[in-house]
Amino acid sequence: MTGGTEQTAAPATGRRGRRAADLPTLVERARAGDARSVARLISLVEDASPLLRDVAAALAPYTGSARVIGLTGPPGVGKSTTTTALVRAFRARGQRVGVLAVDPSSPFSGGALLGDRVRMQDHAGDPGVFIRSMASRGHLGGLAWATPQALRVLDAAGCDVVLVETVGVGQSELEVASLADTTLVLLAPGMGDGIQAAKAGILEVADVFVVNKADRDGADETVRDLRSMLSLGGRHTRAGAWRPPIVRTVASRDVDSGVDEVLARIDEHAGWLASSGEGDRRRLERAAREVEAIAVTGLRERMGEVGGSVALEALAGRVVAGETDPYRAADELIAQL
Repeated sequence: MTGGTEQTAAPATGRRGRRAADLPTLVERARAGDARSVARLISLVEDASPLLRDVAAALAPYTGSARVIGLTGPPGVGKSTTTTALVRAFRARGQRVGVLAVDPSSPFSGGALLGDRVRMQDHAGDPGVFIRSMASRGHLGGLAWATPQALRVLDAAGCDVVLVETVGVGQSELEVASLADTTLVLLAPGMGDGIQAAKAGILEVADVFVVNKADRDGADETVRDLRSMLSLGGRHTRAGAWRPPIVRTVASRDVDSGVDEVLARIDEHAGWLASSGEGDRRRLERAAREVEAIAVTGLRERMGEVGGSVALEALAGRVVAGETDPYRAADELIAQL
């Protein structure tokens, strides 16, 4: 992709009809690797453009090929450093790589703080790498609401691998597991009993555990804690299930970083996904969640239109009068939608 790290393009101007007519050209350029066109498509997604449906329809025939790898974990474990190292490793294989790095939203502008993009400048001039920082905009789960559609843009644009790095908020970052083919959970020595605290959250979604900063004191203890946790049971104990491996890394190193072993485990997991049928199941579930989220958003918008309406007030009056209950009133309201 030409341009490496993208510069956010300005929204398209002019009438909607003219912009819709330009869309096939935009998609064609994005598929040819033009970073500005990819950035513009993602901007349309993030801004919930009126063209969003047209964008999704234009991209649909070209999606479904990219491997999606999620990286999650508490703040300070080195997610961005590990992402950078993985990008370098995939590029050494000749693969085109997309990165969606979800950053915390600025409390002033609402935009991304762009910390991840600053830390990934090593790949800024690489035409085979596209990096996009996305603001979480208050969305829970460690991702931005537009991440699934932005992923589709990178998939259609010819990325062989898309790395999705979560915002780094802790054990609530479960959404990445429903989006990724393989989820890496990063931990670091010195977390104390943080593993126990997070056990019911992010640790249970791991396909590969990465103990980063493994040259620090406490790395052996962190690995032991993980093995102990895995021995307690979970989804990996089912017959034929994948047992998450534990890999030590020092991602900041140029040599002997352990990233090659992480890559090997990712490849092993990809093989298991294919042979077990789990990969097809995950992608089907991913599409179902995406459709459900769009449908729920549409319903919420329509519910907003009936807020304060005569019909709603009439139903509320019947509930107050004891003529009906809230559930039956809600059913009537939904039927009117």
